[in-house]
Amino acid sequence: MEQLNFKLRTGETFIPLIQLLKVMNVVESGSEAQTVVAKGLVLRNGAVELRKRAKLTSGDVITFGQFEITVL
Repeated sequence: MEQLNFKLRTGETFIPLIQLLKVMNVVESGSEAQTVVAKGLVLRNGAVELRKRAKLTSGDVITFGQFEITVL
């Protein structure tokens, strides 16, 4: 499992799930991000997350395929 970290920008309190997947380059496009979320392939803190625009905050851990992304 590849461990990745994403740091929220100063002044931001969250990042939408599909945007995180794109920014971290674990998907090739926004449409792919939406598809993998809709198919239930993305976990948020160990539970399936089906909301494409779920607001991820500091401390959330996203698991997709071989990637584990921690939001800082």
